[in-house]
Amino acid sequence: MVDKKSKQTRSKRSTGNNTTLQDVAKHADVSTATVSRYLANPEAVKSERRSRIELAIKQLDYIPHGAAQALASQRTRTIGAIVPTLHNAIFAQGLEYFERRLQTEGYSLLVGISNYSPDEELTQAEKMMNRGIDGLLLVGLTHKEYLHKRIQANNIPYVSTWSYRDDYPYPCIGFKNDEAAIHLTQYLLDIGHKKFGIISGNTKDNDRATDRLKGFLKTLKENKIDIPAGNVIESAYNIHESRIAAKKLLSATDTPTAIICGNDVIAYGVIYECQNQGVKVPEDISIIGFDDLEASSQILPPLTTMQVPFMDMGEKAADYILSCINKETVHEKTELNVNLIVRNTTAPPKNNG
Repeated sequence: MVDKKSKQTRSKRSTGNNTTLQDVAKHADVSTATVSRYLANPEAVKSERRSRIELAIKQLDYIPHGAAQALASQRTRTIGAIVPTLHNAIFAQGLEYFERRLQTEGYSLLVGISNYSPDEELTQAEKMMNRGIDGLLLVGLTHKEYLHKRIQANNIPYVSTWSYRDDYPYPCIGFKNDEAAIHLTQYLLDIGHKKFGIISGNTKDNDRATDRLKGFLKTLKENKIDIPAGNVIESAYNIHESRIAAKKLLSATDTPTAIICGNDVIAYGVIYECQNQGVKVPEDISIIGFDDLEASSQILPPLTTMQVPFMDMGEKAADYILSCINKETVHEKTELNVNLIVRNTTAPPKNNG
């Protein structure tokens, strides 16, 4: 269980500069019509000119007039959210509760997909700001520093979700993924497991997967458990890739008695591969997930997993942004609880060898 923490502060908004569209055009050596066309649809501008305009906007800290006007003088009543993917149901579920809360105050939701790319996240955010949004939700703590600068220059309240760190310098609502991973791993150790396999989510540009993997490995190391390098595998959050990873672990010379999965979708793939090979869960091998998706209590056998507070997180993120818009006192950082849900995919090992 993770203790709740919060840091109370006043909503802060910085102001943009007085750079004009004409300044950008002159700096990029293009016409003002070309800059306007770029702002409406970047792909409509030839790549060489587009690169010059993008560089000029960045160097001049230009805020497109239409977006700045809307944000300064009238609310668009639209909130943006950029998530890594909607293939992972946990993000869709979190957005559902985020949007429900926004709707109660008459706001609409605009969603962008980053595909786990900070560059694509920045592109999506720029498009939303050019269109005009009143607030922005981000996922995780790994973002381009320039993104923070652009959001603040546009006077847009924003918050990062799904992660929490005490030293994070920007608003965030979430939980400590490393501590949740430690708790999960310690549970498996407490019921007697000594041989482990880990199938993590891909850690590149993903602080959630990175922190979880660090937590798994740290706990094993502190308990003097050696895990072969080949027993730590990264996988996309899909069943096909996780089944391939499970095959490697099940064919290892020293087969693990427990497999730790970076999220529930990965765990589903491991369960299916065990069933395909006639490996009994949890009699022959224990499997544990992370997220507690709706299907996790219905799959056979029901999955032991770490329950993530996606509903509370979505609602609190909406409350934070709405409070900032209304210039109310806000908690800039909020840490939420996670809970280990023990079901039927984990049991003490038959033989640790």
